[in-house]
Amino acid sequence: MPESAQHPLSAPLHGFWELVHGPLAHWAASTPNAIALQNESRSLSFAQLHDEVNARRADITSRRAPSMLLLNSARGTLECVIDFLAIVASGRCAAVSDPEWPQSVHGQVCACMPEAGCELHEATPLAPFYTGFTSGSTGVPKGFMRHHRSWTESFRVSVADFGAVAAQRVLAPGRMSHSLFLFGVMHGLWCGAGAIVQEKFSALRCLQRLGDGAAPVLVAVPSQLLLMLQWAEQRALQPIKGVQLIQISGARWMRSRTPALQALFPNARIVEFYGASEASYIAWMDADANAPASAVGRPFSNVELAIRSASEQAHDNAVGNHGTGLIYLRSPMVFMDYVGQNVDRTGVLRDGDWLSVRDMGHIGADGLLHLAGRESRMIVTRGKNLFPEELEDLLQSHSAIARASILGVPDALRGMLIHAVVQWRDGAGQPPSVRDLSQWLGNRSESFKHPRTWWTASEWPQTSSGKTDHRAIASLVHQQLSGSATPLLPWLS
Repeated sequence: MPESAQHPLSAPLHGFWELVHGPLAHWAASTPNAIALQNESRSLSFAQLHDEVNARRADITSRRAPSMLLLNSARGTLECVIDFLAIVASGRCAAVSDPEWPQSVHGQVCACMPEAGCELHEATPLAPFYTGFTSGSTGVPKGFMRHHRSWTESFRVSVADFGAVAAQRVLAPGRMSHSLFLFGVMHGLWCGAGAIVQEKFSALRCLQRLGDGAAPVLVAVPSQLLLMLQWAEQRALQPIKGVQLIQISGARWMRSRTPALQALFPNARIVEFYGASEASYIAWMDADANAPASAVGRPFSNVELAIRSASEQAHDNAVGNHGTGLIYLRSPMVFMDYVGQNVDRTGVLRDGDWLSVRDMGHIGADGLLHLAGRESRMIVTRGKNLFPEELEDLLQSHSAIARASILGVPDALRGMLIHAVVQWRDGAGQPPSVRDLSQWLGNRSESFKHPRTWWTASEWPQTSSGKTDHRAIASLVHQQLSGSATPLLPWLS
């Protein structure tokens, strides 16, 4: 029997295990002095954390707070975790704000929160406990609400699929407004192993804590790992042998850097996983420098996948394993709904228990799910479909290109003309010419995918979660085309 199957937390869940905060009282009683939560300057044992949470829970209850509370994440990461647990323990739903929201955006989000107070009620597995926020089509953050089971099932399947190592202490060095890091912290607490957080991300401090053996598990986004690799290379650090599991998500991992990451953490299982705010876990794979850029892995053991025609969403209209279509999934980890009455809900498709976030892809002969791209970003040029993500991945494999964004500009003859915006890698030397890049692409992709116009950007727009903000880049390109001032510089040579 594999090790993962023997771990008790990989089995079906019952009782307090079905609640995100449920095991806290259990660990406070059974391992009261074990460190539960710590940052750069403060540590809390499970008994101390339990007491803090109960005190704040009592205050929330005495104020007859509304059923959903907007948590002020500007108070600091560790404080945010305690407040989050207190709100959830009171039977309410915690909505986690982003400290970088402008005042106007914060006001718009507050306007969506319920105002009426409510009595304390016991949490249940299907009751809402968390609202996170993702970028909406209008630029206003869109709240997505989850029930307890959607996360406790994610905790359970992590242990079932990654092995018992997933139930150990975790370092989650990011803001709690990013669901990946909040999830990592809650997983560590739920398992009784504890979590380490940072008030402000520092690649050097991460490496020091990992080198000290503080946490066998690291949850990180690609940009953080690249900074760690940069620090390690500059300081010629010795391999860090105590790390046993690295989980990468939030954006595409640059697989060309996998060998360097494996060299720095030689004993770590390095896992990439594909998911969405509305779906949680979807698929995962062990990091492989030679894997196709489109591959995102096999479905988690509690996820079913179906590929359907983009023109018809009926369940019986499957396109077959190897055809490209909309990716539908069924799992116990999907979200409940968006928050608010007038929210754009067209970003997801529902068919009974099945959900699609409008990503398109296919299941290859290798059994892996291959991601083509988001349906909304697909470009029709010269009568053919181009998924920008495919070309962006290809361009980012070029030694001189750090980031790339592909967009289509309307053209009466071709439907869309392909424009490429790139950012050069630091220290890459003299950038290649348009002719050089065109020849490079000619050996690797069909001609209809080749950009007609190229731009460079010294500053790279990103979303609050660290992903490329393609919408902002497209706006800058259109400003340049219309003659408006823009920080993007056309590259003409």
